[in-house]
Amino acid sequence: MRAAVLAEPGQAPVCAEHPDPAPAPGHTLVAVTAAPIVPLDQLCASGTSYFGRPATPYVPGVQGVGVVERSAVLPEGARVFFSPTAGMAAGDGSLAERCLVRDDDVMVVEHDVADVPLAALGMSGVAAWMCLTARARLRPGERVLVLGGGGAVGQAAIGAARVLGAGRVVAVARSPEAQERARGAGADEVLPLTGDVDSLTARFRDAAGGSVDVVIDPVFGIAATAASRVLAERGRLVNLGGSSGDVAEFSSAVLRSRTADILGYTNAALPPAERRAALAAVVEHAAAGRLAVAHEALPLADVDRAWRRQAEGQAGVRLVLTP
Repeated sequence: MRAAVLAEPGQAPVCAEHPDPAPAPGHTLVAVTAAPIVPLDQLCASGTSYFGRPATPYVPGVQGVGVVERSAVLPEGARVFFSPTAGMAAGDGSLAERCLVRDDDVMVVEHDVADVPLAALGMSGVAAWMCLTARARLRPGERVLVLGGGGAVGQAAIGAARVLGAGRVVAVARSPEAQERARGAGADEVLPLTGDVDSLTARFRDAAGGSVDVVIDPVFGIAATAASRVLAERGRLVNLGGSSGDVAEFSSAVLRSRTADILGYTNAALPPAERRAALAAVVEHAAAGRLAVAHEALPLADVDRAWRRQAEGQAGVRLVLTP
């Protein structure tokens, strides 16, 4: 089969012939129709992540959309979303014509969402949904601040906050293009991520019309520091990434005086049943046009160019490969 084959950690994969997946008990074989390149793919492929150095050659790709070719638990031809563990554990991933996936990591898609938009939304939508529901426990009418609003998780979080009844949604993004994506996702107001902590704090408060109840934070760094200062009484900041750095400063007096929560989240800790339920909700709202992530479809043959675009921060939107 054709696949994106990574020969050496730290390099870009190339489209090449690769052995077909061998049958294995407890696994489903999926014919891949669309698979995104996500930051986790490149982290795992770097060989420097906390998952350790992956055995090479291997096929990256931690999520995708396809149809079942062979399974003991699902009907042949069923349309599915799947999330392999390529780069985190032994085995190949979704950037290929076929992928062998653990049965627990394959979820039937029951709503009408096209393959490429669904692959683009995928686990970013799940993360946004779970951060707002299970972690932040967002209530209707509450104010939400989304950091990194132009990224995939940020766009999904803006849309999900709207679905869940947020009273006001403010987004923060770096580039004009990212700011436009955040507006397109439904933010009431979009701010540039510029200035020091004090100026950011003032602009966050002005844009929100006061304090905020929930912060969704895939950014961390000074943006998270500023966001923590505008938390309302019993406000919640949920962090799920560190694209601006691994350190932020929080005031003990601020957190204690407001009984505020600083919470963490990762999809990696999500049990299969909860992941299925979250994906089902995300897909339902995507089918109704309420959730989406800006994306670009490319053929699998262009994987090396697409990989480098993302690694160099030039992608702009979620890149989805189609075998």
